[in-house]
Amino acid sequence: MFDRRNKTEMVAANEALPGRTEAMKVPDRHLVLGTPLLPPFPTGIETAIFALGCFWGAERLFWKQPGVYSTSVGYSGGYTANPTYEEVCTGRTGHAEVVLVAFDPALISYGTLLRLFWEAHDPTAGMRQGNDIGTQYRSMVLTVSPEQERQAQASLETYQAALRQAGHGTISTEIASAGPFFWAEPEHQQYLARNPNGYCGLGGTGVRLC
Repeated sequence: MFDRRNKTEMVAANEALPGRTEAMKVPDRHLVLGTPLLPPFPTGIETAIFALGCFWGAERLFWKQPGVYSTSVGYSGGYTANPTYEEVCTGRTGHAEVVLVAFDPALISYGTLLRLFWEAHDPTAGMRQGNDIGTQYRSMVLTVSPEQERQAQASLETYQAALRQAGHGTISTEIASAGPFFWAEPEHQQYLARNPNGYCGLGGTGVRLC
């Protein structure tokens, strides 16, 4: 078991937990939007994946946006297949807590989703967000196309300039091609819809992406 200090250090692939072959069973429908949680999604719906700390508040941020078709939470960016929440919290899977956003680009652009992402958390915080400490809370944009990667990199540069002007440090956000997305347990899906007074760790820098 990693201690609090070691949870901020990425586990090596050969030291990661093995996981399992069975995929997590999740609800058929989004508790708030009533849409499917799992693909395939309707023609024209695109997906985006973001990590910005605890995924409970992050998911709510996105499902409230007009043009978002569905959201779900899970784990990505690491090594362990089909991990549990408890395994991810040990720091021994390499995964971050992430949100999968299915959206209609005719109603909400990927650029708008990026703006929400940057402004809703502190992308300079490294392996933590607020009091949440560990590699699972790191900031990531996992892209599913070259165009998403181009927009994500451009927005990072723009936001870095804005942060520097406001006296903040260097962005630690990782931008990478999306690998496997492993859905989290049913109790984590739309958690704040069932528990409206539950914990939400979102906290931005107050700097806008213009």
